Amino acid sequence: MSSELRYTANTQLEHLHARYTGTGHADLSKYDWLTHQHRDTLASIVGHPTLTSYLAIADGEAIGRVKFEMTERMLQPCGPPPRKDED
Repeated sequence: MSSELRYTANTQLEHLHARYTGTGHADLSKYDWLTHQHRDTLASIVGHPTLTSYLAIADGEAIGRVKFEMTERMLQPCGPPPRKDED
């Protein structure tokens, strides 16, 4: 019975990962997870015109400038990646 439950749980987990790509996996580092979260937030702001307008008014910038800056920040939202230790 427990193997059947384990199979069902793994199948559901794989389905969620396929459906929602930002959910990550066991080998995902903290940096990668944060980068995905920041990119998702920035894409949401750019994709919703009311949020972009709100930020443009708050910053005193043009809407096009805010969109440009948000898309530029998507390249490295959390700074350069950390160095990997090669042991």
